[in-house]
Amino acid sequence: MIEESLNIVLLTFLVLVALTIARLRTVFPVAMLTALFSLLSASLFVLMDAVDVALTEAAVGAGIVTVLFLGTFALTKPQEKPVSRYRTGLALLITLATGAGLIYATLDMPHYADPDTPAQTHPLRGHYLETSRKEIGIPNIVTAVLASYRGFDTLGEVAVIFTAGVAVLMLLGAPPGRRRGEDD
Repeated sequence: MIEESLNIVLLTFLVLVALTIARLRTVFPVAMLTALFSLLSASLFVLMDAVDVALTEAAVGAGIVTVLFLGTFALTKPQEKPVSRYRTGLALLITLATGAGLIYATLDMPHYADPDTPAQTHPLRGHYLETSRKEIGIPNIVTAVLASYRGFDTLGEVAVIFTAGVAVLMLLGAPPGRRRGEDD
């Protein structure tokens, strides 16, 4: 009962933060609220025993993305530029078309809890379910598989995310007038 109440409270905060972000037009509070949204999401993932996803959300969502936002502020104005109603309508149309495409794509997915999916019928499934708790001691099977059995793969994904973050920072570069050698 306490866990369900905590889930409801966190989901309520997530909705409130998302609505606040949508209404703001100043970039700094949006960046800070985006970091808060990521931390709330990470907390929700911890409650669902998905610690691996929570760690990734906290590192990428609250950490790297916030740093990239703050780095971008040096290159942009603090206030959002007004957008014409035509462009707003076009953006809404594109968003709705993308959403419809994603919903259409889910029609090919197996139904929820379908016992005939490849994940349910794979021969290693039984091995992981039976032995991972004894071998690793992690209660969540998904976390056990990602953190232990697929540790090198997960490390590779972290390296890719880090490389992408460094590439974005290099693309942003230093703001004009603040490059090395110009102040000397």
